[in-house]
Amino acid sequence: MFEDRWLVVVDKPCGLLSVPGRDAGLCDSVLTRLRAHHPGVLPVHRLDLDASGLLIIAKDPDSHAQLQGAFARREVDKRYVAWLDGTVTGDRGTIELALRVDLDDRPRQIVDPEHGKPAITEWRVIDRTAGRTRVHLFPRTGRSHQLRVHAAHPLGLGAPIVGDRLYGRAAARLALHAEALAFLHPYTGRRLALERPAPF
Repeated sequence: MFEDRWLVVVDKPCGLLSVPGRDAGLCDSVLTRLRAHHPGVLPVHRLDLDASGLLIIAKDPDSHAQLQGAFARREVDKRYVAWLDGTVTGDRGTIELALRVDLDDRPRQIVDPEHGKPAITEWRVIDRTAGRTRVHLFPRTGRSHQLRVHAAHPLGLGAPIVGDRLYGRAAARLALHAEALAFLHPYTGRRLALERPAPF
């Protein structure tokens, strides 16, 4: 989607890891494929295996540090699109449910107000049809499985993402796609705004 001397933005397909897994059989990933051409690239953030969409990879350690800092300061605007399995009440809102890993069932995440890390998601309904709701999701934090848990949990949207085999029901694919990214380029200062429509 974009490439210069400092970074590359790719459209990750569903079913491909962002980075290699710990198991030797899980070596194929966005990072592995890019390193075949650019040996020093580093992941700035990640997308779940089952999700698709825009992913930023840095080409050197300094660019990596600059971009990770922008994420930490919440200076990167991210928009996801998803189909939810159910009818959501209301048209927009904000979910604040702290999350932590389920120690007895990794990699599942659970809501834990006491021990969890803060997790914030803004949402907006864009369509409703046949018992499903299409939404835009705007994560303001970057916790593992944040959007999936915030969608599925009764204190969140109460409707799991279509195809979510961990928090809902399995289907052909997880209907979650990172469709837009906008951020200030760490070196040129130019605002980069990239968009890739969902394939569903």
